[in-house]
Amino acid sequence: MRQITGNKLLVRALKEEGVDTVFGYPGACTIDISDELYKQDDIKVILPRHEQALVHEADAYARTTGKVGVCLVTSGPGATNLVTGLATANYDSVPLVCFTGQVAKHLIGNDAFQEVDIVGITRSITKYGVTVRNREDLGRIIKEAFYIARTGRPGPVLIDLPKDVMGELGSAEYPSAVNIRGYKPNTSVHMGQLKKALKMLKKAKKPLFLAGGGVNIARANDVFTEVVNKTNVPVVTTIMGRGAVPTNHPLFIGNLGMHGCYAANMAVGECDLLFSIGTRFNDRITGKLHSFAPNAQIVHIDIDTSSISRNIHVDIPIVADALEAVQKMNEYVEPCDTEKWLAQIRKWDEEHPLKMKSKPQMTPQDIIEEMNRQFDDAIIVSDVGQHQMFVSQYTEITEKKRMIMSGGLGTMGYGFPGAIGAQIGNPDKRVIAVSGDGGMQMNIQEFATAVLEELPLILCVFNNEYLGMVRQWQKLFYGKRYSMTNLRSGALYRRTNGQEMPEYTPDFVKLAESYGAKGLRVSRKEDIAAAFEEAKKNTKTPTLIEFLIDPEEIVYPMVQPGGSLDEMILDC
Repeated sequence: MRQITGNKLLVRALKEEGVDTVFGYPGACTIDISDELYKQDDIKVILPRHEQALVHEADAYARTTGKVGVCLVTSGPGATNLVTGLATANYDSVPLVCFTGQVAKHLIGNDAFQEVDIVGITRSITKYGVTVRNREDLGRIIKEAFYIARTGRPGPVLIDLPKDVMGELGSAEYPSAVNIRGYKPNTSVHMGQLKKALKMLKKAKKPLFLAGGGVNIARANDVFTEVVNKTNVPVVTTIMGRGAVPTNHPLFIGNLGMHGCYAANMAVGECDLLFSIGTRFNDRITGKLHSFAPNAQIVHIDIDTSSISRNIHVDIPIVADALEAVQKMNEYVEPCDTEKWLAQIRKWDEEHPLKMKSKPQMTPQDIIEEMNRQFDDAIIVSDVGQHQMFVSQYTEITEKKRMIMSGGLGTMGYGFPGAIGAQIGNPDKRVIAVSGDGGMQMNIQEFATAVLEELPLILCVFNNEYLGMVRQWQKLFYGKRYSMTNLRSGALYRRTNGQEMPEYTPDFVKLAESYGAKGLRVSRKEDIAAAFEEAKKNTKTPTLIEFLIDPEEIVYPMVQPGGSLDEMILDC
C-alpha cells in the first residue's frame, strides 16, 4: 500500500473536504505543510498579517459562505494568537477547523521553544480539540474535525499537529465516513412537542416570535418568513437574529434587549406567548431575569440542549435544528387573531419610534440610511462598540443583504478582517465594514492583506475620538469621568491636564494611502452620498471613509445594566 507523509495527507484531506481557501501564517512547526500547499493549485492560501486577524477572516468566510473556515498557524505564539478568534467563533456558532503546529512529541512538556498546550488552553472555547499523537490516526481525526465543526451546533475545532508525527509515513487513505461514539447530534423535530407549541400559538392573544442567530445560521430565513406570513404573528430579533425576516417586513418590530427598540422591548414584556427560535437568552437581551416576559409561556427551539432553560425557564423545550423545525412549523401553522395585539405594538412604536434626534451635524443614522439607499445587495460587517449598535438598529437587511458581527463575545477588531474573509468568500458581493476608530486600529495591519488581494472593500470608520461605548456608560452612570476612553489623550496631556490635547493619531486617510488603498474623510452629512459613490468606483483596492462623529452621540434606547426591559433610557 502506498504511504505518504502526514503533511501530504493533510493537504489531500483538505481537498477531499472541499476546502478552497486556507487562512495561514507560517512557522518552524508548519513549514513542511506550507511546502506541500506550495506544490498544489486547488487550494488558495491567504497570508494575513496577524493570526488573530487570520482566524477572524476564516470566521467571516465561514459565516457568509456556509462552508467550514480553515486556519493554519504555527506553534506557541502562533497558536495562542488564535484564542480570541476561537472564542468569538464558539460564542457565535461558527464552523472552523484550525490546525496548529506543535513541537515534536518527545519535546512536549519540556518547555521547548514555542511550545504551549494549546489544546488545554482552548478546551473551554472549542467544540473539540486534540493533539495527533499517532500518524495512523491523522486521517480519521481530520475527517471527524470537519464533521464536528459543521454538525449540531456548529463551532470551532482545533487539531494540534506535532512536527515529527506529520513527517512520518503512513497510509494515503482518507476516510469516507464518520462514526463517533457519543456524538450523535439531533436535528429531527419532536412532533409531539412542536404540535403542542403550535396549539399554544393558535390560542394566544398576544403571541410573539423571538428569532435569534440560529435562524440565520441554519439559513431558515425564507421559510421562517413564510411562517410569519401565515400566522400574522409579530417578530422581534436579537442583533444576531436580525434579518431572520426582512427588516422592511410589516410584522418585524425590531431588535430587543439592552439597545432594543421601545416597541420590541414592550412587546416582550406584554406578550402571553414567546415563541423563541435559536437564541441563548443571554443577559444583553433579557435584562433582569425575573422580569423577562413575565406574562408569557415560553417555547424554545434550539439545536443545543444545554441552551434550553439555562437562563430562562421554558414551558415547551424543543431540541432541533432551526431549519428542520421551521419547515415542520410551516406545514402545520394556522392564522392567528393578532389584530388588536398588532395595533398595540404600532401604538408603542408611534409613541417612541427608533430614530436619532434630527440635527444639522452628521449622525450615524444619516450614514447608515445613505448606505441603505446605495447598497441593496451587500454584506455588512460590523466591529464592536457604539457603531455596532447603530448598525444593528438602522441597517436594512433583506433577501440580498446580510449582516455579520461578533455578537456573543463582542470582539473589538473583528470588523476589518471579517470584511476581508467575507469578500474572499463572496467575490461578487459588495462588502462594507463599519468600525469605530478604536476597533479599526486593533487589526489595521490587514490593509496589507486587503490591498495585495485586490479586495474592493468599503471601510467606514466612525471616528468620535473615544472608545464610544465605554464613554457612553461613563457619561450616563459614572459622572462623566472619562477615564481611559479618550483616544487623543497622550502622556503629555495627562501630565498637564487642562492644556490643549494633541492631534488625533493616526491620520486614517494617510494611513490607508500608505498601504496603497484609497482614503476619504467626511465631516458633513451633505458629503456622505458622494463619498459612497466615489468608493464604489474603486474596484481593485479598499476604500476607507473616515466619518467624523460627534463624541456626544449616545445609543438610545438603553436598558441600564441589571434593569428590566421596560426600564429604558429613551433620551437625556
